[in-house]
Amino acid sequence: MEQTNKKLMHEPAKKEPSQAYAIWRSLKKNKGAMLGLAILALLVLTAILSSVFFDYDAQVVKQNTQQRLQAPSKEHLFGTDELGRDQFVRVLYGSRYSLVIGTVSVLIALILGVLLGAAAGYFGGAVEEIIMRGTDIFQSVPITIMAIVIVVSLGQNMVNLVIAIGLTSVPSFVRITRASVLTVKNQEFVEASRAIGLSKTNIIFNHVLPNCLAPIIVQTTLRVATAIVTASSLSFLGLGVPAPRPEWGGLLATGRKHIRNHAYLTFFPGLAIMITVLALNLLGDALRDALDPKLKK
Repeated sequence: MEQTNKKLMHEPAKKEPSQAYAIWRSLKKNKGAMLGLAILALLVLTAILSSVFFDYDAQVVKQNTQQRLQAPSKEHLFGTDELGRDQFVRVLYGSRYSLVIGTVSVLIALILGVLLGAAAGYFGGAVEEIIMRGTDIFQSVPITIMAIVIVVSLGQNMVNLVIAIGLTSVPSFVRITRASVLTVKNQEFVEASRAIGLSKTNIIFNHVLPNCLAPIIVQTTLRVATAIVTASSLSFLGLGVPAPRPEWGGLLATGRKHIRNHAYLTFFPGLAIMITVLALNLLGDALRDALDPKLKK
C-alpha cells in the first residue's frame, strides 16, 4: 500500500491540452475546415508572391491591344481582356486587394464593435441605451447603401473603401459582444474581481472579454467573407478600388460588357470570389462547432 502511494506521488500529473490545441484537434477532424484552411493559405501565398513573380507595370496594367480578347490558352490561362492584359495575372494580383480590404476593414470593425459592445453589456443603463439605439439606427440602413454613402462622402480610394466597409460591419460586433458580456459579467469570478477592488477597465479586458472570445472569433471569420463581397460589389459599381488596379469586382465590371462572347472575363473573377467566400464560411462554421461547448462530444 505504501509503495502504491509513493508511486502515485512520484508520477507527474497529466497536463490537460490547451484550448488552442483542443480547437486545432477539432478542426483537423473537420474536412471542410481543412479545405478552407488550405484554400486560404494558398490565397495568402498568392497575394504575397504575386508581386515577386509578376511585374505590376509590365504584366498587370500594361496594355497590348494586339492580343485583346483572346480565349484561354496555354499562353494566357484565363485569356486576355479588352486591352490585351493577361487575365490570369490580374486575377492572381487581385487577391492582394480583396484579402487586404477584407482583413483590415474587419479589424477596424472588430476593435470598435468589441469596445462599444463590452461597454454596453458591462455598464448597462444609459450607456447601453445610447450605444444600442445608435447601433439600431446604423443597422437599419442596408450595408451596401451605407458603404456607398461613406465612399461618396470621403472620396473613392482604397483607404476610404476600407473605412466604409469597416464602419458598416461595426453593429454586428457590437451586438454579439454585448450578448456575450451579459452572460459573463455576473459570474462568480467577475464578482470576485470586483470584491478585491480591481478597476472596471481591468475586469473588462482581463476577465470578461477573454471569456467572450469564442463567438467573436467566429463572427470575425464570417465578416471577412462579407467584407470581400461588399468590396467587390462596390468595385463592380465603380465606387471601390479605382482602375486599373485589378480588384475582383472591378474585373467583373470590365468583363460584363463582353459576357455574351467572352464569358471567361467574368467567370474567373467570379470564381475567385466564390472560392474565397466558401473557404471563409467553411472555416467559420468549423470554428463555431469547435468553440461551442454544446457541440463538443
